[in-house]
Amino acid sequence: MSSLQDPAVQFDYADDKNAFARGTGDGVQPVDVGNNVLESVDSIYGDTAQDMRDMLRLGKKQEFERNFSFTATLGFISIYMATWEFVLVSLAAGLVNGGFAGLFWTFLGTVLCYSSIVASLAEMESMAPTSGGQYHWVSEFAPPRYQRFLSYSTGWMSTLGWLSSVASSVFVCSTLIQSLVEIGDDSFVFPRWQYTLLSLAFLVVTIFFNTWGAKSLPMIEKVSLVGHILCFFVTIVPLWVMCPKNSAKDVFTTFVDNGGWGNVGTACLVSQVSVLYCNLGSDSACHISEEVADAGRNVPRAMWWSFILNVGLGIVMLITMLFCIGSLDDALDAEIPYIQLFINTGSSALAYVLTIILLILIFSGNITALATTSREVFAFSRDHGLPFSRWLSKMEKSRNIPFNAVYTTAFWSGVLCLINFASATAFNIIISLTLLALLSTYMLSIGCVCLKRIKGQPLPPARWSLGRYGLAINLFAFCYSAFAIVFSCFPSSLPVSTGDANWAPAVWAAVIILSFVTYLVHGRKHFTAPVSFVEGHRTGGLQKTD
Repeated sequence: MSSLQDPAVQFDYADDKNAFARGTGDGVQPVDVGNNVLESVDSIYGDTAQDMRDMLRLGKKQEFERNFSFTATLGFISIYMATWEFVLVSLAAGLVNGGFAGLFWTFLGTVLCYSSIVASLAEMESMAPTSGGQYHWVSEFAPPRYQRFLSYSTGWMSTLGWLSSVASSVFVCSTLIQSLVEIGDDSFVFPRWQYTLLSLAFLVVTIFFNTWGAKSLPMIEKVSLVGHILCFFVTIVPLWVMCPKNSAKDVFTTFVDNGGWGNVGTACLVSQVSVLYCNLGSDSACHISEEVADAGRNVPRAMWWSFILNVGLGIVMLITMLFCIGSLDDALDAEIPYIQLFINTGSSALAYVLTIILLILIFSGNITALATTSREVFAFSRDHGLPFSRWLSKMEKSRNIPFNAVYTTAFWSGVLCLINFASATAFNIIISLTLLALLSTYMLSIGCVCLKRIKGQPLPPARWSLGRYGLAINLFAFCYSAFAIVFSCFPSSLPVSTGDANWAPAVWAAVIILSFVTYLVHGRKHFTAPVSFVEGHRTGGLQKTD
């Protein structure tokens, strides 16, 4: 039986009590962990003992300070999802396919189906609370023959998907600046170069909060959570009081097909893509798992309850928008539908205030997006999945932040923003990669867990478990991920020309090819599959969760 004094088990202690590791050198060496070691961990680390036990099982070095509580983690996810905010900013585009009633019922059906994905990801997070997220889960749960390649491909897909998310987030902030100008002058249009410079400016400010201001990040997330909820009521009350209302019949029972699909059903299925975009991001907190106290319990709880909170606020905001935006024709003709909604109050001053609120809240989500992506880059580099991995996985000791990963993430996000200089269409194609890339990582990781459950193979214990319903929920989530991916490849309307075609599938396919090529050139020699460090896979210590 091993003990703390056993030379076969080596620990690193730094100034912070959470600076815990096993292994030596740059990598982490697999070791046998006995009960005496785990009991000693309990006595030394107290409240964070379970986190230390998880890190022991996963074979990873604890380099971050665990300063995120459940509330801060809840805020971290909620402000990135920003569902009610994005219902206003982006969901009105879905009115083309389905109209008022189509968008409402599609929203309800989509979030109900998507909840199975969130629940499945939350359970996997409880099994393996690591910043690697999906690529780690694929490595641990995939069939041994395919673990390494599938994990590597998932890591690349996740990295590029989150990079696209950062670029799209700062771009949305730029569009909100134009909206503020258009309230007073609806003929004004920013040229593309001004959009791009504004996006880069927002990105630079976001970098500050993720580096020198990183110590305050948990507090910022708590404040953002409060603002997210309070500003919902600040927005919704004047809209109900001051706007003229559409009839309930128009909102709940009148379906239209303005996308040229030939039937309302197909139109509504196409519009679910906009709904998914408004509800994406529950897995963002997975990538800060190593900064959350009691991560195996608090992160999945925060994932689930932030989804419930955001969906609830999103449904109420959607109903408000559909009742108060004016006629469907006016909404479709409006260049910026949410400005049309705000101006329907009859007060330009109020329209300015509500738009500024949206800008502040969505910018707060940018901070979360950059933090999430940089941690994913750090974790993937820690396993040598990216070029220059040693440099990218370097930790700034004084602040416990991977500065190099943050700066690199911001740099490549900025490169994506620069594409807008050349072509707005090309930029929109790149940022639409977010949905396809992340859905594919969900499908892969959930599919691996499904396969293990079908075969009756053991899974790590989960303190947030789906129990006996796990297989059914996982299977539904897997099938829905595939279903959503198919409709994410559809154009927004017919007929399709070169200018308005959905080129995202082509970019997605290019990313898959890129991941295959980089695996042959780099990953096959350098990538260290996370499963090789997982203690249970060597000692047979895994347990069934259902």
